[in-house]
Amino acid sequence: MEFPKPCRRCLLEQAGETNLAKSVAERVALIPEENKAEEKLYRKRLEICRGCDFLISGVCGKCGCYVEIRAARLSGYCPAAKPLW
Repeated sequence: MEFPKPCRRCLLEQAGETNLAKSVAERVALIPEENKAEEKLYRKRLEICRGCDFLISGVCGKCGCYVEIRAARLSGYCPAAKPLW
């Protein structure tokens, strides 16, 4: 069985993980509004993640989280030694 090559610097949708992207989006929608980052901050965080060498098919290579969930949480943070956001 051959597995698809991981997509570096891609979020789930761009990596072809449509079903997983939908599931993650549903999870993000469940975050209470008071705990959710504003849309502008969320988009900025994701843009920074897209430029990171640790991002592989929507997963952070430093901690293993789905970056779209981490970025959506107001209390979310970058786990790199020198945080990018």
